[in-house]
Amino acid sequence: MSRNPNCPFCSLDTRVLKENNLAQAFLSNPRKVPGHFLVIPKRHIEQPWDLTKEELADIFELIFFIEKRIVSQLGEGADIRQNYRPFLKQGKLKVDHVHFHVYPRYNEDYLYKVAEKYEADLFTELDPSEMAEFAKLLKD
Repeated sequence: MSRNPNCPFCSLDTRVLKENNLAQAFLSNPRKVPGHFLVIPKRHIEQPWDLTKEELADIFELIFFIEKRIVSQLGEGADIRQNYRPFLKQGKLKVDHVHFHVYPRYNEDYLYKVAEKYEADLFTELDPSEMAEFAKLLKD
């Protein structure tokens, strides 16, 4: 597996709580909420589209395992996110190693109370011209 000596996710050692052949899971530090996990490929990859089908399968095997445990023991639901933001410098809140966030959710939880209840006004109706414009992105 390729490793990057400057990547904090390439040398997790004792932080890994669950792993399979090509992926591993650990608690996020810092974290948004208790039970905030990260799932990463073992190979150092910075762009999500560079993941192999096998890596994706192993990553989602761990994501779904964690999600089921979260729903049965920590919350009523779960959020799964993957961000790609090369315009930000690597730091405490951004690591240049593909990773997926998995964290528990429940009705009117902490994340809802501090941020998401204010996001309702961000949503607008999709108009036909916007639909046509963005549909072009997916054409071959």
